[in-house]
Amino acid sequence: MRPIAIRRTAVAATVMSLALLTAACGSDAAVKDNGKAGDSASAKPADKGADASAKALGAAELEKVSLAQGDVKGHKIAKAGPADAIAAEDVTADKAACDVFADVLMGAKAGKPAASTQRKVVSEPKKGGDKESDDPAEAFKAAFDITTTLTTLASYDGRGAQETLAGLRTAATECASGFSLTAAGSKQKIAKIAEVPVKGGEEAVAWTVTVEADGEKSAMKLIQIRQGTTLASLTSLNLGASGAGGDFDLPTSVIDAQAAKLA
Repeated sequence: MRPIAIRRTAVAATVMSLALLTAACGSDAAVKDNGKAGDSASAKPADKGADASAKALGAAELEKVSLAQGDVKGHKIAKAGPADAIAAEDVTADKAACDVFADVLMGAKAGKPAASTQRKVVSEPKKGGDKESDDPAEAFKAAFDITTTLTTLASYDGRGAQETLAGLRTAATECASGFSLTAAGSKQKIAKIAEVPVKGGEEAVAWTVTVEADGEKSAMKLIQIRQGTTLASLTSLNLGASGAGGDFDLPTSVIDAQAAKLA
């Protein structure tokens, strides 16, 4: 990749990361409810075996199963604060069917959770990542090989968690060929949504989301884990991989740690 292409992709990735991790790390009070998620969730029925009378975890209970510093080796974990919140109307999609996917990709909460928490999980730089390389693309990728994950836990009464996950699956299928979204005033083109294997909880699904800007493509990951009435949503990006125009692995250690705390 030419240096100018690296810079262009890095800028695009930075814009996306700012929208995700600066504006979209919402506080517990920033519950997204503008009717979009509910409409999408109803597109696919919940599991027939779900207990309609099941109670959501309360705020204190949800805090206990949220990630904390020390839960994931080699990662720094912190709570997202009130200043990080993004307003519901600040995330929109050009296709109605894609609204709920855009919401969750940017860290907004789908539907009407009874309680929610959010954490920012950042992998520590790998040793030797700062070594110089004759290949500018490889040098950039190595220097910024840091995966940042916004983890949102939301608990729902009854079948809410199942319905929300069903709605996201439907949206991902209907919007697999791409759409455009606007987050915190920044417009981004989603070129492709592709499902990738993942394990965890009673239900789990993950997607690689390809973002395109000025002809350059980069990747984000969206992972969903359901355990009972709680839905964990993890959105990840790796600036090094984005700047080099490549993909990156799922944050497996983060996924496993969160699934274990929910079990």
